[in-house]
Parts: sequence; C-alpha cells; structure tokens
Amino acid sequence: MEFLGKPRSQRAAFLPLCLLFLKILHPGHSHLYSSRYAGDKVIRLIPNTEEEAYALKKIYQQLKVDLWQPSSISQVSEGTVTDVHIPHNGSRALLAFLQETNIHYKILMEDLQKVLEKGSSLPTQRSRRSVSGYNYEVYHSLEEIQNWMHHLNKTHSGLIHMFSIGKSYEGRSLFVLKLGRRSRAYKRAVWIDCGIHAREWIGPAFCQWFVKEALLTYRSDPTMRKMLNHLYFYIMPVFNVDGYHFSWTNDRFWRKTRSRNSRFRCRGVDANRNWRVKWCDEGASMHPCDDTYCGPFPESEPEVKAVANFLRKHKKHIRAYLSFHAYAQMLLYPYSYKYATIPNFSCVESAAHKAVKALQSVYGIQYRYGPASSTLYVSSGSSMDWAYKNGMPYTFAFELRDTGHFGFLLPEMLIKPTCTETMLAVKNITMHLLRKCP
Repeated sequence: MEFLGKPRSQRAAFLPLCLLFLKILHPGHSHLYSSRYAGDKVIRLIPNTEEEAYALKKIYQQLKVDLWQPSSISQVSEGTVTDVHIPHNGSRALLAFLQETNIHYKILMEDLQKVLEKGSSLPTQRSRRSVSGYNYEVYHSLEEIQNWMHHLNKTHSGLIHMFSIGKSYEGRSLFVLKLGRRSRAYKRAVWIDCGIHAREWIGPAFCQWFVKEALLTYRSDPTMRKMLNHLYFYIMPVFNVDGYHFSWTNDRFWRKTRSRNSRFRCRGVDANRNWRVKWCDEGASMHPCDDTYCGPFPESEPEVKAVANFLRKHKKHIRAYLSFHAYAQMLLYPYSYKYATIPNFSCVESAAHKAVKALQSVYGIQYRYGPASSTLYVSSGSSMDWAYKNGMPYTFAFELRDTGHFGFLLPEMLIKPTCTETMLAVKNITMHLLRKCP
C-alpha cells in the first residue's frame, strides 16, 4: 500500500521516516516480556448458579487472578461468561477447585507465554512493512504512532491538524488529530478515542485505520467526502499513553494508567472509571491494586482531566462521542451506571441497529448492541456516560473483536477485517447523525 496514496515525487521525502520506523527497537519484545507468562493459563467459566458465582469470587480473590471478562470480581454472577488469566503458580489450585466443585470450565490458552511467542498479537514480523508505505495491518508502538501523527500533520495539512491537549502522568504528550475540511461555517464534531485501556491494542489500530481510510477515500467516496465536509473529527489514537507504552515494554496485559499512589505500591487507575458520573459506585473499586480502581477522586488522572477539559470546552459543537475498546463484539450506549432508558433512546437505538447490521454485512460478524448496563455490565465513572451527561447526545462504546478465543491477543492478521467492518459501522453512525439526530 502506498502511504496514503502519496505521489511518486513526494515518496523520497518520506523514505528517511520509513527507514527510521524500521530501525526502531522494541524493548521488551526481544525478550518477550522475560518469559513472565510461562505456564499461565486463560480459562473460561460460566457459573450456573449464584452459589457457584460466589465460590468463584472467593477463589479469585484468594489467587489474585487477572479477570479478562468481566473486568471486576464484583461483576461475576450466575450465567456470566468469565475469562480468567491465572498465573502458573495458581493454575493448579484453581483447576483442583473447579474439579472438586464440579464447576464447568474450558481452557482457552494452555500456556500464555507460548501464545505470545507465536506472535499472535506481538509485532514480530516487522519486515512486512514495505519501505514505501506505513503498514496499517500490524500493531504499532506509541513512538511509531506519534511519528505517524507528526508525518500526517506535515503532509496532509489540508485535512489534518495535530495538537496536544496536555501531558500524561509520566510527561508524555496527549496528541489529538483534528480531521476534516477547513471551512468558516459552523461545523459539528465527533470525538473518537482509542486505547483508554492499555492492553486493548486493536483500539489504537482502528483509530489509525479510520484516519487512513478518511484520507485515502475523501475524493472517491461520496459518504466520506460528506462526513469530512460537514463535520470535524477529533481523534485520539492512544488515550492512555503511559499504560500503552508499558504494555509494550513490561506487561502485555496492563490495563490502567501508570500514576503512583502514596499509600500503596500498586500503580495506576482505570481511566474508564475515573470520570465524574456516579464516580466509584457499582462496577468500580476503591482499592488501588484492583484493575477497576476508580482513583482517589474524579479526574485524578491527568489524561482523563485533559480530555474532560477539552470536551467541556467544545461541548457545544461536539455532538457525538465514540470510544473503542476490546473485547466482546458489542456496540454499547448509555447508561452504563444504571438500568434506565436514555431520553433520545429511539434515535440512538436506531443508529446502533443499523451500524451493527452494516458491520455484519462485511464478514458476517455478529455484534450485540444495547445499553451498556444490561448488555455488558454495570460500571460507574465511564467516559461514555460522562460525555452523554455533558451534552453529547450521541455516545457509543465499541467492544471490538473477538469474543474470547484470542481475547486481548487478537492476531495482526485480524486487524484488517476488524477495522474494515468497524469502518462501516462508524460511517453509518456518522451519517445517521447528519441525517436525523439533533
């Protein structure tokens, strides 16, 4: 693929940047995280009764498991699919417990380290990137993504403007791309963020894919031309920059930010439980060592604060908020923190239905859709609920592929199909916004 269809005369100028990309070292990957996941297992359980769910909660707390689905022990309940990453030193105890209690289970990954070594979602085949282009079908490090953003800012200034909205806890810039044809007329806007949870690598891959498709098809696709002529898109490819970088260099399954807590050794806050909307209520934890830790106070994380400030400042013209996560194959809308129907339900429900139908038309992949609380689980302090409560009538959270076979380790060969089908859904939602919604 040519890098966004650049003319031949401009390719020479891009060559040094490509060579720079090829030379970037990926600390941590050469050692595959120092074999820290050797013997670890990923196990799926579905408790058939509340008694089984209660028993699982107790053993999970004792063994300190890493829940992949759902994200909190409190959300384990009768009939809930539970995917558990269990360290090798606890897997024997868990399996013995399951056999003793006759709780049915399925081993999804026998040895997590071996899955990583097969390169299922690690960029081990960097040579697939052609010198003349940027490969959107591999996962990219934070440094690569930010270099890519800088390059687009220089080469596509007619449609792209890059800016920073602040700094992360560890001092990294929080970059956003403003995408759209510049005009003096008032234009509504759509906010898109990816990578709020560090280990969900398919999110940032989709954000990059969206920008690539927009720039490549602007002139040839009437739908894309209408979108970019009538709307601005604010796109944040990596929300949780510190956590994402850490997931590349130290812990592939890191979820939270990297902020320090003065009273606890555990680091980080769940950036999707840190918003000022029913903060630290159901579905969030007050303990700093938990993956769903809500933080010491709302917007305690500089990343969350920066995005919230930007959205507050521009809320008059930002009409839609889209956030991309993994995994579950769902399209969710408010409310997440309670079982209740939003005022503009019919409009949002209709958009979700059509988006999921469009997505399925490509490869037949089925997405569930509906209010987050009843479709996934109850969680408080989420960005989607906050955006809706702050005047953005059209808010969605995508849970991209898959449903657990690969989980957070979605192989690079599935980036293209995942992003291709998701593009149709996003275009559908955007056109629905232009046609029908306030």
